[in-house]
Amino acid sequence: MPRATYLNHAGTSWPKPAPVREAVIAALDHGPEGGQTLGWAERFDRDHRAVAAAFGVADPARLLLTPGCTSALAVAIADLPWEPGERVLTSAWEHDALLRPVLALAARGVEHRVIPPVDGDPDAPLDLDRLESELGAGRVRLVALTGAANVTGALLPVAEVSALAHAHGAAVLLDAAQLAGWIELDVGGPALGVDMLAFAGHKGPQAPWGVGGLWVSPRLELAPPRSAAHALVARRLGRVRPTMAGYCDTGSVDRLALAGLVAGLEWLAAAARADRLARARAVVDRLAEGLRERGDATLHGPARSELRVPTLAFSLRGRSPEAVAEHLHARGVVASGGRQCAPMAHATLGTPGGVVRVSAGPSTTIEAAARTLAALEGLPVLP
Repeated sequence: MPRATYLNHAGTSWPKPAPVREAVIAALDHGPEGGQTLGWAERFDRDHRAVAAAFGVADPARLLLTPGCTSALAVAIADLPWEPGERVLTSAWEHDALLRPVLALAARGVEHRVIPPVDGDPDAPLDLDRLESELGAGRVRLVALTGAANVTGALLPVAEVSALAHAHGAAVLLDAAQLAGWIELDVGGPALGVDMLAFAGHKGPQAPWGVGGLWVSPRLELAPPRSAAHALVARRLGRVRPTMAGYCDTGSVDRLALAGLVAGLEWLAAAARADRLARARAVVDRLAEGLRERGDATLHGPARSELRVPTLAFSLRGRSPEAVAEHLHARGVVASGGRQCAPMAHATLGTPGGVVRVSAGPSTTIEAAARTLAALEGLPVLP
């Protein structure tokens, strides 16, 4: 049976590069040495430092490795020292992994406001004038946003958001789940300017499931929410200094996935990032061209590929996204059909039933576009 045409890299990367698979197998063979866990600890520290270096993190202590991006976002949002009456701003494109912990802040008296896209302009996924107005109203502690919409791939203006937020005394949390592996993420550099960054290993970085991370700038300190346990510690030990969460808070990191993450980042670094991204975008551009030729397709998001990661969202008139995805799957093409865990994004797009999402990876060839368009020929154009 021929290998499937895999176009769901925005969901998870596949197949994993050979060096990633080899690193995972090698890590599986490493057990405790002499009945001690010292060997594991040393390897963890080595890999932790390698991941930090790949993201431009000068101090690895500022990078918490987590079981995934979802847990990283939850810690980042919950552990800020929120006060009742403060506000948090997000874009209109957020994945539930970011949106759910934001909505949970309502129980602590925190108000959530959504910054919409520029009306009528698919190339402007966030209204910077509206953002500045909301910031100017005061009491915004955090602007939390995705770097690229997981449904359409649209790139958000992260540097501009950071500059505006900092001018009004607010911090910025970046959900980089769709950026890592595609866009340069020098976390301490001026190109991003963010205060916290969360990422997933299993997407662009080519790692297995089970590893992600949260970087926190030295400008920022986190403080876990007060609880009965924290009150007990405070009574016995005195005031506990706010600090970054640790592995007791987020759970153990899968060390096999961590070994795969290091190998994936090394594999990506060996090739020119710009060329890799351009090839993947070319696949998506060819798909977009073919879909426009059908006459029954609606494409969602920016038209120009340089304004998005290699992801394309579309709908076919008269057909549910699940039905289209099932049709493709039956013909050996793997795509995502539905809401992609981002109902707010679909409310913004006006696609309550979801979309079909196709997303290329670093090894996807242009032939994948031709195979996908050929598979869609089995769906006649509906009037």
